[in-house]
Amino acid sequence: MQLQDILFSQGFGTRRVCYGLVQQGLVQLGESRLPCTDPTEGVDEEGLVFWVQGERWEYHVLAYLMLHKPAGTECSQKPSTYPSIYTLLPGPLRNRGGGAAGGVQAVGRLDQDTTGLLLLSDDGKFIHRMTSPRHHVPKVYQVQVKHALDDLQLERLRHGVVLDDDPAPVRAANCRAVDTHHLELTLTEGKYHQVKRMVAAVGNRVEGLHRSSVGTIALSESLLPGQWRWLTAAEVGSLTQKAIKSA
Repeated sequence: MQLQDILFSQGFGTRRVCYGLVQQGLVQLGESRLPCTDPTEGVDEEGLVFWVQGERWEYHVLAYLMLHKPAGTECSQKPSTYPSIYTLLPGPLRNRGGGAAGGVQAVGRLDQDTTGLLLLSDDGKFIHRMTSPRHHVPKVYQVQVKHALDDLQLERLRHGVVLDDDPAPVRAANCRAVDTHHLELTLTEGKYHQVKRMVAAVGNRVEGLHRSSVGTIALSESLLPGQWRWLTAAEVGSLTQKAIKSA
């Protein structure tokens, strides 16, 4: 693939901008940072690492990321009150693919006050597999509640509670009390404000909410709020294989 096309595919601007970046000597190849000023030079994408204006970048055909979502951010391209989670990502990730629909997209959403693991991708099939109710992808939440938990509340969450917009009971795939005011809740659905509404339905109130895992992937302990990283090929494979088997 021509170097200018590689830059374009990775979100570094229009084809004209990418051509200019190379021509001006602002792109270097490999860890040895070999200079390249020919935008049409053929480059092997496999395992490619390159530098643009001094910033290291890895080539990925498709993007799969995990983000540690901080509180006070919205999972929206056009946030209403709080900053968008997309502002936490570098420009190329927001621009991959070009056009109004370009860039990575959040795989589902977390409320502005909810923290924790958020997956992002520009792979539409992957996003659909991970968010479709028919695949039952488990999501684990750490829930801080206002009142002390008791066995009746846990039992009701396991057996199902009725929410005001659906007569069918909604059940937790798993739940356990970590301590008197800390509930670990596993859901395989994604209804609006589901955790908060389920906890309210059993007579308690959510005071803090953190998503610790999605499917087979747990939030990296080393990833601080606001930080992101690429998923490994093994992590992507484990997510997609699990989703396919549960279909």
